[in-house]
Amino acid sequence: MIPVHDECRNLRRLLPSLREQGLSILAVEDASTDGSVELLDREASRDPRVSVIHRPALLGLGTAYVEGFETAIALGFKAVLQMDADLSHDPAEIPSLLDALEDADLVLGSRYVDGGSTPGWSLQRRILSRFGGAYTRAWTGLPYSDPTGGFRAFRASTLRSLDLAAIRSRGFAFQVEVLARAHARGLRIREVPITFRERLHGTSKLSSRILLEALASVPRLRRLVRSERRREAGAKGGLFPLPRH
Repeated sequence: MIPVHDECRNLRRLLPSLREQGLSILAVEDASTDGSVELLDREASRDPRVSVIHRPALLGLGTAYVEGFETAIALGFKAVLQMDADLSHDPAEIPSLLDALEDADLVLGSRYVDGGSTPGWSLQRRILSRFGGAYTRAWTGLPYSDPTGGFRAFRASTLRSLDLAAIRSRGFAFQVEVLARAHARGLRIREVPITFRERLHGTSKLSSRILLEALASVPRLRRLVRSERRREAGAKGGLFPLPRH
């Protein structure tokens, strides 16, 4: 499942690599103007494994994921893998995420476990990414090395358990909220190493405004984690420690 906004040049390389693996493709397209709409529609008309959800405006990454997840569940898929459309996520690493899903409910592609890497990144971007992960872990208590990443594989049963309609995050904080909800429910979560590269074409959708919005949302997720964990654990206890602020 791939959120798309103005990624035509990258999609020309990404879609064939996904089809070669025999994967079904669900693109959630938000009002692209660069030819992505026409490309996706052509692919869908030629290949029944390609489906497209067209949305009338740029409605936010989180809502794109929710709509895509809900559609995948309705279509009866047993597993759903999410990835970016800009080729920063390597399609060749999809099998390792799906293999790990055999004994997990959610698999995180991680840049920061042993074997993961971010080749070509500037020092500034490395520092910013590391800070985002540390900031998220400090506020939420989540123990994962890469809580903000967007290369993930889910069991459909995991997505059904997360109450997608209740998710409040609309931007990049969506990744953290989904992980927080899964962790609070005691689901089996694994991290596997990935190589995260710079996009080949186009410009990043991560603006300073979006980044600040995501950072401001994280403290709210600490309260979510605590309440969800208590609800799930009940009298059995088992709350993971949360930092004091």
